[in-house]
Amino acid sequence: MNIAIAGTGYVSLVSAVVLVHVGHHVGCVDVDEAKIEQLKKGVCPIYEPSLPELMAKNLCRLTFTTDYAAAYSDTDAIFIAVGTPEKLDGSALGSLIDHKYYWLIN
Repeated sequence: MNIAIAGTGYVSLVSAVVLVHVGHHVGCVDVDEAKIEQLKKGVCPIYEPSLPELMAKNLCRLTFTTDYAAAYSDTDAIFIAVGTPEKLDGSALGSLIDHKYYWLIN
């Protein structure tokens, strides 16, 4: 299966590496160009036991880009795993989620 994951943070990167390890092809996309360049070199930016080794072992099925259109083309599934920071202004519960990343799926 070809999967795209928006975001390269803790949840998204761990998910991507696990999905690749079980046989899927995963493309990760993020707006942080410097982080993407490091990931392309196999540098794991987070700590999780065995993650760097699994990432290195499976780089042949794992890609990284800043191009959302390219990342989403020819995929069977897209996971959105970006931060959803809460507003701290005392808003009603229904408006606590900051939807600034909504454009990623539109």
